[in-house]
Amino acid sequence: MHPRTPWGGWIEVVTGSMFSGKSEELIRRLRRAIIARQRVQVFKPAIDDRYSATQVVSHSRWRLEAERVSRAAEILGLLDPRTEVVGIDEGQFFDADIVRVCNHLADLGKRVIVAGLDMDFRGKAFGPMPELLAVAEDVEKMHAICARCGAAAAYTQRLSPSQEQVVVGEADIYEARCRRCFDPGGPAVQPELFPPGEEI
Repeated sequence: MHPRTPWGGWIEVVTGSMFSGKSEELIRRLRRAIIARQRVQVFKPAIDDRYSATQVVSHSRWRLEAERVSRAAEILGLLDPRTEVVGIDEGQFFDADIVRVCNHLADLGKRVIVAGLDMDFRGKAFGPMPELLAVAEDVEKMHAICARCGAAAAYTQRLSPSQEQVVVGEADIYEARCRRCFDPGGPAVQPELFPPGEEI
């Protein structure tokens, strides 16, 4: 049951680790809105083009057409006044203004559904997600399956040595882990045995 308000607007956040089904749940909710003949618009960050530049795509390959934006404020400029439901994927990649944008949309009477990672590969809060979770009327935390032991996984383990917070990737770079199997330090950077250009 969704927290309907007298004026109709609210924010839902679907969160969890990678491979927990966040985008799939976002698409499922948006498809139900479409079936109910509601006007839907979907947005995704321009940085995320793993499967498609013009669609929100889940790991199980569910798809829905979306508009790419570089900054959260662009959503308001692209919004059709007739839109009733706004879907936003990969909320963690947006700038902090996404919170203001989502609140504004909800104040206009829109149903806003945001999917995104709550924690980065270090197990730390990711981007604007903590504030979105705080202001949302409805929050659902999804869980994946730990790639090591099969338990419920809430963490995203990075398998590459990169220490940048944002590294867009798939199963070749990340896997889901439970608390016991999660290593926030990630793989150690191995020194090169032979400098570039030297022959073995």
